[in-house]
Amino acid sequence: MERFEPIVAIDVPDKRKAVQLFDRLSNDTDHMPIIKIGMELFYAFGPGIIKQAKERGFRIFLDLKAHDIPNTVERAMAQVGRLSVAFVTVHAAGGSEMMKAGLRGLKQGAAEARNSVPKMLAITQLTSIDEEILHNEQKINGTVMESVQNYARLADESGLAGVVCSAKEISAIREVTNPDFLCITPGIRPDLNTHDDQKRVVTPKQAAEMGSNGIVVGRPITQSDDPVAAYKEIRHEFLEGENAD
Repeated sequence: MERFEPIVAIDVPDKRKAVQLFDRLSNDTDHMPIIKIGMELFYAFGPGIIKQAKERGFRIFLDLKAHDIPNTVERAMAQVGRLSVAFVTVHAAGGSEMMKAGLRGLKQGAAEARNSVPKMLAITQLTSIDEEILHNEQKINGTVMESVQNYARLADESGLAGVVCSAKEISAIREVTNPDFLCITPGIRPDLNTHDDQKRVVTPKQAAEMGSNGIVVGRPITQSDDPVAAYKEIRHEFLEGENAD
């Protein structure tokens, strides 16, 4: 099974802090994380922040969670395809037509810039969503697991590379998707007593045992007194620890 280096979410409020993390995390060139750049940094600093991360050798997970009408998402993804990133995200809730349009735009932009096509991942249900929110606010019947499974099947049928999901949902997703379909899992906490605003959390070791292709970790690394040591510990637990293969 394909498994990626841990993805570090650089969800910090300013460029100086982001670049400091880039510099610290790029010291070990043999085990460099994938860097996740989300809305906060990208909306503030645009493609320039991606360039600064790539200059240090990082692969980029650009997490903008596109969700709009198909034509708008297609045109936006054409621009993203020109940025030479490794992963991009869209919301599965936008529907199959939107996902297919986004993938079409992504391929077009990448081809025009002579880049590899990024892996497009669908957001199923955010790991901050529980069944109370699902039922009372989203007005979706059934369970979170059923909703996630449905979105994953839709993403697979639309040609996407995988989904972003809780590790607890991987088994159900594997039942309805092709064998190469990726499951990238946020909600990773080395200490399960620390959830922050996540609802469905697991440890790095549990994520590996559940079949995660890649884990997304933010605050346990970026808010650590020693981000490099925190990353190495999480990496070892996910990629090299007992039962991680």
